[in-house]
Amino acid sequence: MFSRPAKSVWQHVRYLPLWSVLTFSRWRAFDMQSRALGGVVGSVVRWFGPARRRFDREFRRVFPDMPRRERMVVARGMGRNMGQTLFEIYHNAEFQTRLDRFTVSGSGLAALEDARAAGKGAIIVSGHYGQWEAVRAVLKARGMETGAVYRPQTNRHYQRRLLAGIEAGGQPILPTGHAGTKALVRHLRAGGFIAILLDEKYPEGELLPFLGIPARTSLAAAQLALKYDLPMVPAYGIRAGDGCHFSVEFEPAIAHTDSLTMTQAFNDSLSARILGRPDQWYWMLRRWKGS
Repeated sequence: MFSRPAKSVWQHVRYLPLWSVLTFSRWRAFDMQSRALGGVVGSVVRWFGPARRRFDREFRRVFPDMPRRERMVVARGMGRNMGQTLFEIYHNAEFQTRLDRFTVSGSGLAALEDARAAGKGAIIVSGHYGQWEAVRAVLKARGMETGAVYRPQTNRHYQRRLLAGIEAGGQPILPTGHAGTKALVRHLRAGGFIAILLDEKYPEGELLPFLGIPARTSLAAAQLALKYDLPMVPAYGIRAGDGCHFSVEFEPAIAHTDSLTMTQAFNDSLSARILGRPDQWYWMLRRWKGS
């Protein structure tokens, strides 16, 4: 257990590499800065032993027969995507102005517009896939500002920068936990929109197949959608082209049945996306640990 001074020093040390890259590239154009951080993170995942082994452990659960060379191409692509995503979240206010880089499609957008017209709230579900903040950017530009559920970071430097970036994408930003859940319910009942990333391990959740493997999954989004008669729309911001363009796709709202069936429908939706473009999903989540 670290003492308080030692913990503070360790947080500085862990943040230093990212701070260095951001500082070194700060006078370059937005796209160049994004690609620079993406390149660094991609190289770390590919060549830094602990990161590579963690990626391998999770990735081979789903793709056990993929040759190592191909796995490492995916590893580097995943790292590049996550580095760019992190940079764009840190600079979310500017990212939100770059809508000329976005293409938008899918019938789920109409379902959200109908909910807004009726004065109802809505739940947008996604995962750590592509650039999920692109979804909120599109909605905010269309007058549907969307808050988000956020898991606080243990490192105070990451916490400060990430929270500021996420807040720039739309309000309110609600922490996980009891207080955040109560605020989330009030927001939805008042006609607010909220985005939830449903691909993180939830220890109290149900074991549902995700990429063909049972994973602890929260039913909260579906339960709220059913209780308050709200649309639950899967949406994805897919990184495209040169890595600085995005295809934002709103899938049809998930039919209201029961919370297990609805949550499984989302798991199947995201799984299909990942199987098609595995480099766009963040494999470091330890999604199946202890399941």
